[in-house]
Amino acid sequence: MALGPFDKEGLVEPVLRLQPQSGPRRVAVTLDCCPGHFDMRIAPVLVERRIPATIFVTAVWMRMNPEGLAYFLQHKDIFTLENHGARHLPPILGTRRVYGLEVAGSWPAIQAEINGGALAITQATGRVPQWYRGAAGLYTPSMVPRIEALGVRVAGYSLNSDEGAGLPAAIVQARIEAARDGDVIEGHINQPKRASGAGIAAGLAALQQSGAQFARLS
Repeated sequence: MALGPFDKEGLVEPVLRLQPQSGPRRVAVTLDCCPGHFDMRIAPVLVERRIPATIFVTAVWMRMNPEGLAYFLQHKDIFTLENHGARHLPPILGTRRVYGLEVAGSWPAIQAEINGGALAITQATGRVPQWYRGAAGLYTPSMVPRIEALGVRVAGYSLNSDEGAGLPAAIVQARIEAARDGDVIEGHINQPKRASGAGIAAGLAALQQSGAQFARLS
């Protein structure tokens, strides 16, 4: 994982790529369940096409979407649930807001965000999550090693497919179809009323049809 500068205020957006190997183009699919709903345009495509995906869920999303959570749990061979935090607070120090989100603000609050999200996943699945992706994918640089010292792997990405579920379907599809070997794709599966979800479903289907292989983060 590499830490790349995000803006002049000093936040970082970690980059994660798969280890290179010979053979067909290989990517990993990761989708975020921020507070919101459940996008059934995407999930059945993954199940029908046997495309494994890592789902970063927040504890608040799990409480709001019991049917969506049940769907993930019914297809454990496809979906792996990992930690997106308890309340969807970015692991950033201070009092700022990013993308309209209130940040955690302090290390104890960041710990509570990570631990609360992990507990919710463990209670639902019986397993302890291994990965954590902070809300907004942004971090105060000094927090990354402290998070990793908790025994948690920070889940960056190399291809942001939908810019927070804010892009038109055609652009999202094109971004995914253009994925390079080793890309860790990030998108959202919690916004069924936005156009971007249709682009994720179509893009992943086209990527598979092109001969790409899909790996798990593990």
